[in-house]
Amino acid sequence: MVAVGGKMNVDELVKLGLSPEDAEALSAEASSGTDPLDRWRRVTARLAPSHPHEAHRALHAAVFADWDTARGPAPIWVPSPEGIAASNLGREAGGDWERFHRASISEPEAFWPEMLSRLGVVFDTPPRQMLDRAGGEEQATWLPGARLNIARSALSGDSERLAVVVGRPGEAGLTRYTLGQLRRDALEVAAAVVAAGLGPGDAVAIDMPMSYPSVAIYLGIVAIGGAVVSIADSFAANEIATRLTIADAKAIFTQDVILRGDKRLPLYERVVEAKAPRAIVIPAAGALAVELREGDLTYADFLAAGRGTEREDFVSCDAQATTNILFSSGTTGDPKAIPWTHVTPIKAAADGWAHHDIRPGDVVAWPTNLGWMMGPWLIYASLLGGAALALWEGIPHERGFAEMVERAGVTMLGVVPSLVKAWRQGGVLDGVDWSKLRCFSSTGEASNRDDMSWLVARARYKPVIEYCGGTEIGGGYITGTVVQPQAAACFSTPAIGCDFVILDDEGQPAREGELALRPPMLGSSGRLLNRDHHEVYFADMPVGPEGEVLRRHGDQMESLGGGYYRAHGRVDDTMNLGGIKTSSAEIERACAGVPGIVETAAIAITPPGGGPSELWICAVVSGEPSADLDKQLGAAIRRDLNPLFKVSRVEVVEALPRTASGKVMRRVLRKRYERP
Repeated sequence: MVAVGGKMNVDELVKLGLSPEDAEALSAEASSGTDPLDRWRRVTARLAPSHPHEAHRALHAAVFADWDTARGPAPIWVPSPEGIAASNLGREAGGDWERFHRASISEPEAFWPEMLSRLGVVFDTPPRQMLDRAGGEEQATWLPGARLNIARSALSGDSERLAVVVGRPGEAGLTRYTLGQLRRDALEVAAAVVAAGLGPGDAVAIDMPMSYPSVAIYLGIVAIGGAVVSIADSFAANEIATRLTIADAKAIFTQDVILRGDKRLPLYERVVEAKAPRAIVIPAAGALAVELREGDLTYADFLAAGRGTEREDFVSCDAQATTNILFSSGTTGDPKAIPWTHVTPIKAAADGWAHHDIRPGDVVAWPTNLGWMMGPWLIYASLLGGAALALWEGIPHERGFAEMVERAGVTMLGVVPSLVKAWRQGGVLDGVDWSKLRCFSSTGEASNRDDMSWLVARARYKPVIEYCGGTEIGGGYITGTVVQPQAAACFSTPAIGCDFVILDDEGQPAREGELALRPPMLGSSGRLLNRDHHEVYFADMPVGPEGEVLRRHGDQMESLGGGYYRAHGRVDDTMNLGGIKTSSAEIERACAGVPGIVETAAIAITPPGGGPSELWICAVVSGEPSADLDKQLGAAIRRDLNPLFKVSRVEVVEALPRTASGKVMRRVLRKRYERP
């Protein structure tokens, strides 16, 4: 036992690796006072990253030994009064999150103009009102009548302030770009795009790593009223082709190769194999490493064609015009094509301001890609929040990334849970100083509680704001704040402007079940390019407990008490693998061509203790299964879908469970193999 008779056992703490002096001091703090939240705040002020994590765990368990579980899980981080007062919510809302959140839903005409002002959103024509509900909740329109270009707002402000910081493997220094330089470079891209014969409404793809040029290209396309087609640089050629076709892309920006340590991975080659339209190609390092197709251009030649035509203006667009086409896996068929409008980035930036506490002068890092919503999210949440974004042109699992975070003075760091696990297992963070961090955020997959507790401790007890949403929302629907205590791997509140209800299998409110959203929500999608939006999100949904319209989302959520929630994956057949959303159908299509395979069912299995999902394949085979079936299936998935996907296990079964109508019951398989 670590606690005996209300007093921390010093000898046990010493056995866990603390010095006698530290053990005595921490014992006194952990045992002094009756409020466990205050005791834990004082204990964490003394704990250091160098103290063994076992000691952190033992102290937490002892401080909260008598915690009332009706209040939810015991928090791993508790805000200080000084921290609350200094936060965005403390300064603007007095730290009263509940009142602030209620106003974001019930008083849109009063609430959102103030938020637009905080974020510096510039209108060419102001909206007639914040929200038009004339078409009903499902068809409600935000900022009706407004004209703007959201790239103008992102690039407005002090030209001398820091906008982008870039770190590269093997380089001790950092490259910094001011807002004025980013604006000039984005407008140079815009001029070249127009010179190439493209204009408002045209779709232009980006398939390249997150870099300074890709940020300037992204904003340049938006500046001319174009629509960026977001494609992840990890996709195989057929997946690239599918997205280009759906979006009707007129051109594509890409890179010759992707540098990963000593490896050079092909990218332009995959773009050519996808039969992409005209490509503008940037060298990853030095001279171009590929020979271009006829009609394709180097980035330098492309920019040169537009020089002399640069203008300091942005095309004025209707607020509902498309700025970005992103993709999200459905349960069948092609991925859903989701258009972001000029309103959607406001949701991303509002989340950054309210939940991630992004302030002017901050530096925000989140290893991501423009092919996923967090790439555009990072651009808008940082720039509209008056902050700079920090980019690492290497592998975030490596030590260089951790050192870049320190050197750049990153204040908000976004992660994917599998990345945290890799840092912990590899000792990547040993000795780095992340004292400038105010908070982390985690998204993309379910978090492991102990890994997140470890991360909090490594940064001298800075909170992890869990963040869950969707491409079709433009941000999160459930998350946390820096003015509320945060429990490991848990959410503490619906997001700004969002509300939801948890439903059981009968469509009734429940403690655990499928989560449904209550529209309208600023930034959420109102249409899909290749699906019936109503059928996907609203058809066959029950009404809410007050007769309200509900929007389907598909996450399984549990209310834990005390305002906390925990995610339990998807209720449908989509999954997050390493932060990448895909569907069982896509995985199974890739497996279908493997010799001996009759049919497969792909399922996501949560490991014991929670954390990132593992990909399991249940396979029906003809004859004796091959000894290396797992390798064959894995190779097919990496070749045809995504080289980052890993098969954790293959289960050979006689038959797949099916409904009376013949549909595979993957939920039955998940329950069969899920480990407690």
